Amino acid sequence: MASKNTICLWYDGTALEAATFYAETFPDSAVGAILRAPGDYPAGRQGDVLTVEFTVMGIPCLGLNGGPEFKHDEAFSFQVATDDQAETDRLWNAIVGNGGQESACGWCKDKWGLSWQITPRALTAAITDPDPAAAKRAFDAMMEMGKIDIATIEAARRG
Repeated sequence: MASKNTICLWYDGTALEAATFYAETFPDSAVGAILRAPGDYPAGRQGDVLTVEFTVMGIPCLGLNGGPEFKHDEAFSFQVATDDQAETDRLWNAIVGNGGQESACGWCKDKWGLSWQITPRALTAAITDPDPAAAKRAFDAMMEMGKIDIATIEAARRG
């Protein structure tokens, strides 16, 4: 991996499965080098996947099969800026439909517990509207949503 800085994500034996899903789901994503154990070790066997290099939308990551000790939580998330409702729906539905979980305000979790913010650019524009009343209406509408509905956000922004 050529990057000087890489995000290391801890998995309980499922790093390759997760990396493969991300590569199939997100543009500019791929699975790279897979490091397998050169010999048996206390928690596993020769040939087990130890790490997986992958990119998610151009961001270099390393999946580490570290075991069950640590779990993902909302303190870390990928924020994905989507261009339209179709892209928003496709990504949200892929994550949630693959054993994931819906949350609020455009957030969801994948089946491995990693959090994703599927954030339409239209939402960001609406809640940063120079008109404070328009921004508040859009923000209030967002607060009622799971997956973001762009038409509803834009209607709220207009009043």
